[in-house]
Amino acid sequence: MPTLNWIGKDKVINHHMDVPYRILEHSYGFDNGKQTQNETNSGNKIIHGDNLEALKALLPKYEGAIDVIYIDPPYNTGNEGWIYNDNVNDPKIKKWLGKVVGKEAEDLSRHDKWLCMMYPRLNLLHKLLSRQGVIFISIDDNEQANLKLICDEIFGGSNFVTDLIWRSADSSNNDAKQFSVDFNHTLVYTKLSGWQPFKLERSEDNNAHYKNPDNDPRGPWFSGNVSSPNPRVNLTYDIISPSGNKIAPPKNGWRWNKERVEEMIQDKEIIFSDDETRIIKKTFLKDQSGIVPSNIWWDIEETGHNRNAKYELIKIFSELKTSDVFKTPKPTKFLEKIIKISMHSDALILDSFAGSGTTAHAILNLNKLDNGNRKFILVEMEDYANDITAERIKRVINGYGDAKKKIKGLEGSFDFYELGKPLFLDNEMLNEEVSLEKIREYVWFSETRKPYEKVNEKEEHLLGVANSSAFYFYYYKDKLTTLDDSFLRTLKTKEEQYVIYADNCVLDHSLMQKYHITFKKIPRDITRF
Repeated sequence: MPTLNWIGKDKVINHHMDVPYRILEHSYGFDNGKQTQNETNSGNKIIHGDNLEALKALLPKYEGAIDVIYIDPPYNTGNEGWIYNDNVNDPKIKKWLGKVVGKEAEDLSRHDKWLCMMYPRLNLLHKLLSRQGVIFISIDDNEQANLKLICDEIFGGSNFVTDLIWRSADSSNNDAKQFSVDFNHTLVYTKLSGWQPFKLERSEDNNAHYKNPDNDPRGPWFSGNVSSPNPRVNLTYDIISPSGNKIAPPKNGWRWNKERVEEMIQDKEIIFSDDETRIIKKTFLKDQSGIVPSNIWWDIEETGHNRNAKYELIKIFSELKTSDVFKTPKPTKFLEKIIKISMHSDALILDSFAGSGTTAHAILNLNKLDNGNRKFILVEMEDYANDITAERIKRVINGYGDAKKKIKGLEGSFDFYELGKPLFLDNEMLNEEVSLEKIREYVWFSETRKPYEKVNEKEEHLLGVANSSAFYFYYYKDKLTTLDDSFLRTLKTKEEQYVIYADNCVLDHSLMQKYHITFKKIPRDITRF
């Protein structure tokens, strides 16, 4: 499989492993149309902070749990004149590149920088995606080819589904120097091959070619394909018509064996043409459950367009001037269609380049329409995460517009988080400003790759049990702990093995072997992931 190389790749290919783990600090909840200091526990989250570190912070609870990911990352056009800067010469990116890539960063091209920025983020997104999950990544021609190659590396070339073409412009640009750019790409990948999109509802246009010229009691039908899609020597037999006319097989042979064809003739699923020179297979409208989605979305009435999305934002934020609004926001119709074909109505959906919050808006719309229970996690690194991203969702939940054109609220709740303190200090010691529960959550996940749930209150230091092993975290912020005989006598959980974290251990080696005890020193033996 072809791979892509660029300056700095060797520095970022495993950089997601070195990203500091930070906790998520709850800022406020939004529930029943009001802001509260309490967590809503709705499952909906908006996170403000660097999306690389935010994705790392999500791992303990959400690794392998996200059903659908949609991202609309910077297109790397070099345009710096609008609210979401998509030029990777942004000072934040330059600072990060200098730290991670080092002196080589001075020689990076615009494309090298973009690839360095995207690669570790895609690695973490791959970890978060569920085994049955699917990711959609919108992009334009500036980086589409490069994105395809790095996604083939990270997700696997065999897990590429399609390049979805979406008509993003409602009219051609006659001022374009060469060609008017009327569409965007959206690359689609799965975690494992086998994902299938849901079929779309059939329209009257889809059904127009179904007729019933012979008044078949099974209803309207359409003449289906009778030829095998691949050459099949064993299916190249003649069919004899009622008058004895011999009908030769098509080039690849028939689609079915002779016995099955005779059954379908008997059931009148296959009929002969009037001149008996060919057979007609009836495909009945009643058997058609929906339409397989096309990978060309050209109907702007169905999926919206960029200008439509701008108007949508202006309606929500009446106080904003047109020039203040995002240059190429995505319309909610586009996101609704992606979400609708992707997964069941209880799906968990992540957007780590949240921008104006269209993904959450689309999810709330769909939940209202079909009584679904989809959940969203949005990550936005820019300063407008609260004032625009979260504010949009508040207004969508409560309703917006003036008295004459009031848009009814969609209902819903969410929690807003800031990216907080690192779990480990620069000297590799545990950060004592981090709560004990957050430390326990991290240690449990590092051992089991499972979300942490508080267990037996009677055992203060028990993290939980997994794979016939009991895990203990014997730790206090204000004093050293020692794994000794007296601590062993406090254990109440009986398991085949014990993994015990403490500052020191004075147990005899033979005793530890006898009771299958593994000692792990704090913080040295806490795995960094």
